[in-house]
Amino acid sequence: MVAFAVALAGVTYLDRNCISILAPYISKDLGLSKEQMGLVFTVFAIAYAAFEIPTAAWGERMGTRRVLARIVVWWSVFTMATAFAWNYASMLVIRFLFGAGEAGAWPNAAKTFQNWVPLNERGRVQGVFFSGAHLAGGLTPILVTWLMNWFDWRHIFLMFGGLGFVWAYAWYRWFRDQPSEHPQVNAAEAELIQRGRAKESHGGGHGDMWRQMLVQRNFWAICLSYFSNSYGSYFVMTWLPTYLAEQRGFSKAELGFFSGLPLILSVVGDLAGGTTTDFMTRRLGLRIGRIATASAGYLFAGLAMIVSTRIENAQLAAVMIAVAVTASMFTLAASWSVCMDVGGRHTGVLSASMNTTGQLGSISSPILTVWVAQHFADWQAPLLLMACLYLLSAVLWLLVNPSKPMFRD
Repeated sequence: MVAFAVALAGVTYLDRNCISILAPYISKDLGLSKEQMGLVFTVFAIAYAAFEIPTAAWGERMGTRRVLARIVVWWSVFTMATAFAWNYASMLVIRFLFGAGEAGAWPNAAKTFQNWVPLNERGRVQGVFFSGAHLAGGLTPILVTWLMNWFDWRHIFLMFGGLGFVWAYAWYRWFRDQPSEHPQVNAAEAELIQRGRAKESHGGGHGDMWRQMLVQRNFWAICLSYFSNSYGSYFVMTWLPTYLAEQRGFSKAELGFFSGLPLILSVVGDLAGGTTTDFMTRRLGLRIGRIATASAGYLFAGLAMIVSTRIENAQLAAVMIAVAVTASMFTLAASWSVCMDVGGRHTGVLSASMNTTGQLGSISSPILTVWVAQHFADWQAPLLLMACLYLLSAVLWLLVNPSKPMFRD
């Protein structure tokens, strides 16, 4: 199950990073300005945010087996459809539909983990899951730069699009929503998994669910703290290559490596964060195990991003940006695990709400990056804004209580 989830994470990040590297060629071919390309990035995130919660709720009702298979088939179709965009309007429509269909992948993965993974292993599994996404994202710029020696941007999208069909077919044949339903899981294994799961609070219908969530400090602290994570990661997946080329003077050969470096290093942050939150939870309790991991990660991310703007050496500055992003990814396992800790039956919708807040960061990141850079006539200014957001998340995590169930029976 974890292997399938890691492959899912890698597939969903493949296109996001592919388009950032190919953006200059797409812009030239379609005659797009920087502002128009920024909106192409943003419209994907708008659709993703709009459909995240409904798709998570659908997964809670229908089961994640069918919903995740549908999401990845949609991903494949619209990765390939991107290759057929002929102007600005068509690219906007395709990327909007792309985001609408891909929405809900990670909340449904979280719901899958809640059903299949005992409480004291969830952080580690989440870390492995995110490492798959970031490894794929980090290697994509290198792969795309290499493929550009033989293919144009349209053919690259067509090649990548076929991968999802393979995953969806294999997943639907093999996976079952509950371990007890799977023919390869015997009774002892199913009982072991069930015994290791936290007691779930079932809550009422979705109307009652929202009434309970929206009045809780826990809900707002969990969601708002996630804004900076998506804001920073979307900068990496959209404007980082432009920043490195225009502000730091990187060559085309250097861009392939340093554009992917933040996500490659994030693999270490993902795994370390997952291992750390599980270890600290076992030793110091759930509250410290989650809060200390996340708050410390965001604090370090903010400080490292500030340092990156003060370094003259271009390569070292790029490394510090990668370190800052890696530190923010160190928090992911704690963030998604806490949704399972307090979400009960509505883990999917709670994690989707958190991720939707993150998508607001993704929506604003491409637009704000351009505006701030132009307003201050300095590409360093967007990085300082990112640092402030990371530091705010470190404070917000101090308000989270992972030991308090969000829903009443």
